[in-house]
Amino acid sequence: MRAMVLDGPGRPLELREFSVPEPAAGQVLLRVRACGLCRTDLHVVDGDLTEAKLPLVPGHQIVGEVVTAGEEAERFSAGDRVGVPWLGRTCGECRFCRSGRENLCDRASFTGYGVDGGFAEFAAADERFCFPISPDYPDLQAAPLLCAGLIGYRALRMAGDGERLGLYGFGAAAHIVL
Repeated sequence: MRAMVLDGPGRPLELREFSVPEPAAGQVLLRVRACGLCRTDLHVVDGDLTEAKLPLVPGHQIVGEVVTAGEEAERFSAGDRVGVPWLGRTCGECRFCRSGRENLCDRASFTGYGVDGGFAEFAAADERFCFPISPDYPDLQAAPLLCAGLIGYRALRMAGDGERLGLYGFGAAAHIVL
């Protein structure tokens, strides 16, 4: 497969050939159909986020089609469309994971930062952190929902049933919520 690879902070991405990843237990192998580009990806490439796995395939707004599943992966079947966000894996045991705040897990791993992402023809992802995507929703419109869309949705859900809601700042997450 072809993939865009980051070798070090501030270096340009390079197109390289790799073997198609084998999905581990609990993972699915995806044929990448689209992958959005987020400001966080630029922070990773620029070295502003300093603990990236190197070399690295960036990209955390993946829309893909399931090709195959590793052992113990049962949520999706070949041909299903799924989305893969920034949060790629958590411990599932800490107080944050047990209280629905997995994004704060100290042992979390992030797509396109700690594990290879979607700037490639194929990607492997933990099925627990994949979202089903309706077959009639276009790939290019679905990809940004896997970052700003999830952030906005989570914030809106956590706001509860108030009569009014104030949105501070006005990035993509707030735009999508509106």
